Amino acid sequence: YRRGRERSRTIEDIAREVGSHCARGVREVTLLGQTVEAYGKDLPGPSLDTSAPRGADYSGRTAEEAARKPDLASLFEAVHDTPGLARIRFLTSYPRDMTERIVRSVGELPKVCEHFNIPLQAGDNDVLAQMRRGYVIEEYVEWVHRIREIVPDATLSTDVIVGFCGETEEQFGRTLAILEDLRFDKVHVAAYSPRPGTIAWRHMEDTVPQAEKMRRLHAVEALQERVGSEINARLVGTVQEVLVEGEKDGVLTGRNRGNKLVHVRQERGRSKEQEQAPAIGDLVDARITKATAWSLQGEVAASVAA
Repeated sequence: YRRGRERSRTIEDIAREVGSHCARGVREVTLLGQTVEAYGKDLPGPSLDTSAPRGADYSGRTAEEAARKPDLASLFEAVHDTPGLARIRFLTSYPRDMTERIVRSVGELPKVCEHFNIPLQAGDNDVLAQMRRGYVIEEYVEWVHRIREIVPDATLSTDVIVGFCGETEEQFGRTLAILEDLRFDKVHVAAYSPRPGTIAWRHMEDTVPQAEKMRRLHAVEALQERVGSEINARLVGTVQEVLVEGEKDGVLTGRNRGNKLVHVRQERGRSKEQEQAPAIGDLVDARITKATAWSLQGEVAASVAA
């Protein structure tokens, strides 16, 4: 454990901190964990039953379940109605700890943003085993499909490492094929480099040449630029809720619920009744007029929601 074992804070402690931030004007919080769906597993009390068959309804818990160990869905519910809070984000997700109850809570709680960041790392099971990821590609793919079934508007991003110790061209090809098939909204890609203290650093040989690592990295980037452009092009003409994070030269910058970067041009020639410009922390509805693989552009489509 390069970062050490995860430890869950109590729901009460987190809720107090969220309330404190929102009292000072914070509109969006991110619930962060190295494997965020593992939240609560180390807290006192018996675990929630996760042995129910796929398709079981986890949207609510019985009185008995409510008295048991909390999970990420419990945390969503606890902070959801915090005064002033507009959005809840969470990361990073991990297939091994995912449950339908958590996924359903994302689709049902209005303030929880429908964005999942689920690191893939590699599309080959042997490479995943060497990385000690704890899941196989079939399990990963099943969860991606299940998330999209339960939360149709979900946006998905992922992380990929190319050139891991001993990765062959054939194994890398499987990663490209999975990325093509699953079509993520965004892919964060990095070339493998040894990290002191890790098992790979101690026991594995860094065999892939740097030039080959960079070739593979650029191949992933090229694929994702095409896929991302195609996905974002479908948003042109839609209205997206944007949380304003900044402004420059009359252009607002923020992110939609799916964590996509949006540049919003403000309407010119506003009347006196419209002179109040959106401020950082405001929610605006933006009609999307242009899209690239990396961002969206639009114009204000509705009044500001403070």
